[in-house]
Parts: sequence; C-alpha cells; structure tokens
Amino acid sequence: MKHIKFGTDGVRGKAGRPPIDEQTMIRIGYAAGKTLAQAGTALIGRDSRASGTILEAAIAKGLIMAGAKVEVAGVVPTAAVSLAVQSTSARMGVMITASHNPASDNGIKLFSANGGKISDSDQTKIEEILNDAMAISGKPAPFDQRAAFTDTVADIYRKKIRQFTSNKPLAGLKLVVDCANGSASSLAPELLEEAGADIIAIHHQPDGNNINDNCGSSYTQDLCREVVAQKADAGIAFDGDADRVILVDELGGLIDGDHILARMANDWHSAGRLRAGCVIATVMSNMALERYLSAIGVRLERVAVGDRHVAARMKELDANLGGEQSGHIMLPDLLASGDGLLAGVLLLLSLARSTRPASQHLKPFVPNPQLLRNVSFSGGRPLENHRVKTLIEQQQQSLGETGRVLVRASGTEPLIRIMAEAQTGEQAQNAINAIETAIIAAS
Repeated sequence: MKHIKFGTDGVRGKAGRPPIDEQTMIRIGYAAGKTLAQAGTALIGRDSRASGTILEAAIAKGLIMAGAKVEVAGVVPTAAVSLAVQSTSARMGVMITASHNPASDNGIKLFSANGGKISDSDQTKIEEILNDAMAISGKPAPFDQRAAFTDTVADIYRKKIRQFTSNKPLAGLKLVVDCANGSASSLAPELLEEAGADIIAIHHQPDGNNINDNCGSSYTQDLCREVVAQKADAGIAFDGDADRVILVDELGGLIDGDHILARMANDWHSAGRLRAGCVIATVMSNMALERYLSAIGVRLERVAVGDRHVAARMKELDANLGGEQSGHIMLPDLLASGDGLLAGVLLLLSLARSTRPASQHLKPFVPNPQLLRNVSFSGGRPLENHRVKTLIEQQQQSLGETGRVLVRASGTEPLIRIMAEAQTGEQAQNAINAIETAIIAAS
C-alpha cells in the first residue's frame, strides 16, 4: 500500500493512478469521514473532468462507510462547496479537482465545517487513518445507502454573487469570459449577464477532456485576442475549478493577481474597509506591488506559496484582503474560500464606477520583469546540492536589491519552480537559465 501524504492543497495526480484511483479515493473518503463528518453530512462537488464522476462515486462510498450522509452537487466552483458547507449544517466538503492542471489529472480539496481548508491537525489525522492498512479492512460496503444529488450548493453560490450584482451594476460593460471549459462554464456567463454586462463567452463547453486545454487563467492568449477583436472593455478568465481569476484589459494586456490586490487595496483603504493596514500575498508577488502599496500607506505581508498559507496569516492578523499572483484572491469577510468569480465581480464593479479604461484603472502599477520556469526532475534532491545552492546565492547577489530569485519545489508535482525578477527581462532570463542548468546537472 502506497503511503499517501497531502500536498499544499489536498491530493493531486494522474487520474487512475495512485493516489487518484478508485481504491485510494475510497480510503480517503473513509479517513476524511471519520475525522470530519462522522455521522453528519458531507457535500461533494467536482469540476468537469471525465474522471470526476468515477472519483465522486469512490469518495462517496468511503464517506458512507465512515457513517456520513453524502450529498453530491455535480459540476460547481470550489467556492460553492466551501460556501455551502459554511451556510448549512454540513460537517465537511470535498471538491474533486486538479485546479489549473490538464484533464488527465485530478485531485481533491477538503473543507471543514466552517467552510475553510482543513487544519493541519485534521490533515494529520486523515493521513494516519488513510495510511493504516487495517483501518478500512473488513468494513461493510454500503449497498443499502447512496449519495443524493443536491441543487443547494449551486443555489447558495448564486445567491451570494447576486448580493453584489443586483440592479445590473455592470450595464454598459462588454466582457469576454473564458470559462476554461471548467466549473465556471455555466454559472459565470449566467451571473455576469444578470449583472448587466454584454457577455461573449469562450471555452464554456466542457466535454470532460478539454478543461484548461490552452484556455483559462493559465493560457490567456485566446482571451487577449478576443477582447481586442470584439473591442471589449475587458476580459475575465477562470481556471478549472474557478478559484483563480485573471483579467485582460481593452488592449489585451494581462491583469494578474498582484494588480487585483493593488486595485482592491486602494479601493478598500480609501473607503476605510481594509483591516490590519496590510495585504497578505506570497513570496511570488512582484516587488512593484510592495512599492505601490507602501506609497498608499498599506503594508505587504509575504508568506509561502499556497492559499492556505495566505489564509492562515490573514487569520493571525485579522486582515481581510490577500491572495496570490496566480489569481487566488482571499476575501474572508465574504467567503471562507478564495473565489475567482466573486473577486472578478468586485474588480469589474470598480471598473464600472471608473471613467478610466481597464488598462489604467485596473493596472495601478507597472510590474518589474518577472519570469517563471518549471524544471522537471526524476529523483534526488537537487535543491540540496551544494553547487545548486551556491549558484542560486550568486544569482541573487548579482541582481542586488532591485531583483531577486526564488527557487522552490512544487508541493503538488515533481517540478522545481524558478522565478527571477529583475530590472530587465534579460537579467531575469540569464538568472533562470543559469539556475536551470545547475538543477538539471544535479538531478
């Protein structure tokens, strides 16, 4: 039996292979049910991947074996599951998704009774049960029980978004909406159109295999082209489970999570709504964001990559705005989980109130050149190699105070992620090339 350990955001991998196979999903469902649900209700949502229905049935089986009552919501955004758990008497939630990964991958995210990500202690308990070979041995299969379908999860989510979009506040805006052929494919166009916007939807017809396929928040080329071609005011893109959002201005320029945080921080700080005098972001956020926030009297607090780290620091400081450059935006006063659609709506409301175009209003600072590269490795620990560590230090010294390098192992995939930020793109490129060469040599 393969030992299973949760990553930075649940468990993720190739669908059909451990740990994303039926038998392991049954065990995960059982372990999570024993730890979180017990005899209460567990809600399950999924994105549009073909493997989702099989994994949904397996997780439901494990939860029922643990004594839980299971309700399945079908294809919904991650935030919808979180919100429904928070808003009802459900004891836990499961979202079956591999987020921005390709259709061949899948995974799960777990939510506790308050709608937030599970605690470290609960995660440890689940791992202990999951990796105990005898824990599920001899448990009867639940032939007399089955999961029930529920519309409640999607309905609660619609109601939350509509709190901000009554009276058509987006009237007059022409928007291109890229749904990544994922969880936002029906809800996002529906709700944005209700808000009064003129909607052109793209990549909104999921077939189980086209989720994130050269579309969505990680691949915005189609969105950029369509915004310009349609002479739209802006574009908005989600990832597979719709917890990330990236926007595009009328010129086809990207508006990433750093820009979103900057615009919202300015709006909220001016209105006296920003708590703790700070915004929480990760080590990936651009140095220009920090300078911009400082200029308007707001502090930037950096944490490790991962929305769970952002959420934890926000809770410590009682902050109400945080997120990641990738488009995870955390708004705990409004939702326990990050949500691409709600964050996008709030930004579009700001644009609708402004007399300036998106390229000016939604991009309040010019970022430093920042390049990212993923390097695959087959084994070993290349980041512990002395030559690699020395080279990384040398590259940081060469960039000085106006640049930086960040090298880390992915928490979900066998990849080393390299980021270089500098005054020029050439400096950043040179730093990345040198570090990549050293990592490959050490692998």
